[in-house]
Parts: sequence; C-alpha cells; structure tokens
Amino acid sequence: MTAALAPTVVLDAARWQARCRAHEERVDAWLTPHLARRRRGGKHPVEDFLFTYYSHRPAQLRRWHPGAGVVLRDADPAGFGRDYRATAAGVTVDTEAVRARRAESIGWIRALLAATADRPAHLGCFGMHEWAMVYRQTQEEVRHNAWPLRLSPERTAALVEERGVRCSHFDAYRFFTAPARPLNLLTPTRETQHAHEQPGCLHANMDLYKWAYKLSPLVPSELVADAFELAREIRTLDMRASPYDLSALGYAPVRVETVEGRHEYVGAQRSFAERAAPLRARLVAECDRLLSTTVDG
Repeated sequence: MTAALAPTVVLDAARWQARCRAHEERVDAWLTPHLARRRRGGKHPVEDFLFTYYSHRPAQLRRWHPGAGVVLRDADPAGFGRDYRATAAGVTVDTEAVRARRAESIGWIRALLAATADRPAHLGCFGMHEWAMVYRQTQEEVRHNAWPLRLSPERTAALVEERGVRCSHFDAYRFFTAPARPLNLLTPTRETQHAHEQPGCLHANMDLYKWAYKLSPLVPSELVADAFELAREIRTLDMRASPYDLSALGYAPVRVETVEGRHEYVGAQRSFAERAAPLRARLVAECDRLLSTTVDG
C-alpha cells in the first residue's frame, strides 16, 4: 500500500502565475528562433535538433506544470489539460490517474537513470559516434548534407578506422552507417540499454531531457527546462566535435582528429557529466516519490 505525501504544497494565484510566466519567458528564448526558421523553411543542425529528434513539441515544452503534489488556487483545470482535477483547495495534477497509466514507464526510467548513475564515466569515445554516422558516405548521402565535412570522405573514414568507435548509446549507434557498426566496441540494443549507458556519454546526458518530459506533468516544468538547457549545450559540443564544418554558423570545431582537440573534448565531456549528475539524481528522486507515495490533493 502506498503512503500519502504530506504536506501538499499550495500556491496562491500570484505565486503560480509568476512561475508560469518565468517558465514561458525562459522557453520562448529557445522557441522563438526555431519557430521563425520553421515558418520560412529553414533548418539549423544545432539549434533545431532537440525539437526534431525528440517527440516533445514546442507547445508542450512551453506549457508550465507545477508537478505532482502542488495545488494551484484560483486556477481553471481546463487551462492545464486532461491530467488535472479540481479539489476543494484548488487545481492539482490527478497523480493517481496519471501514475496508473504510466507506472511501468516510470519504473523503467528510474531503473535506467539509477543504473547509469552507478557507473563510472567513460571519457574515451572522443565523439567518434558522429563520425561513424557519416562513415563511407559521400557528401550527398550524409544526414546534414547542406553543410560540408571538415575532412574528405577518405580522411574521415581513415580517422574512424584509426581511432575506433566506443559508443555505448543505442540511439546513437542505430544511426551508424552499416559499414561503421562492426567497428564499434559494443553492440548496444534497446534491450541492453540499462546495462550499457554510462554518465560520461553525451547522448545519455542529453536524454535527461527526454526522461524529464516523459515524466511530465508529474514533475515540475522547471526541471524539464533545466534538462533541455543542458541538452542544448551538449548538442553544441556534439556538433562542434563532429565531422561537419559549421564555422559559417559561428561554431568553431573541436578537432578531435588532433591530440589537442581530443583533450578539449574530454574536458568538456567531463564537465557535462558533472553537471548532468544532479539532474539525474533529481529525476531518480522524483521517480521514487511517484512510485512510493500517493499524492494528496
């Protein structure tokens, strides 16, 4: 039997509306350029990635949620969506109904995050996953073919073969070209994801955004935005260290084909792992709270 979570947090209208406005203003700084590009048919390989790769739509990211166990006074449940209900004290997430639909998913996410956190960070991949995604392809075949490669296809392939690939992340590995896959040290699958993910991986840390929004509206939107902000910065490093030449967009390359570039990459990778750790811990704590308590409203 689950225990009740007490005390419930009650926010008056001035407090929750201020939080809502602050969240929307924060997110709008990311959304406005993306939506403007989308209207004119433009694409940006760095700034648009989180909106095109992940399933969370811009409007969903912008919508503010207080999280489970928070009651909003003088609020209209219709303004927050189907997962909310009115109580005598105010409007709150219908935690039990949401959890009934998502308990298995919450447990899966919790297990993955905890397993990842328990492993040491491996920092020796040098971003070769992005290079494996263009291995033995022509300029026309590569994913972001509007942007030139920094090295010729022959030199790109030679670097991948020389350095090897040590990718533990399934959702990066699945985009490898067919001839690149046998070069990887591991063969990650969705079924082995819990056994392979580790906290030094850029994509595992970027995915904290995915796990945060999949827990929405049970977690506060500020946590989702924190994960999005970190993922944005990680994507920048990911593409600066990639084989693409994005200097025309203002991104100086991290030249992982050199000793100096690999050193720079590892330093940034370590910093992101350190910054991701408390976010991962917050998400694990939220999962534990949701799995072990009934939230009163």
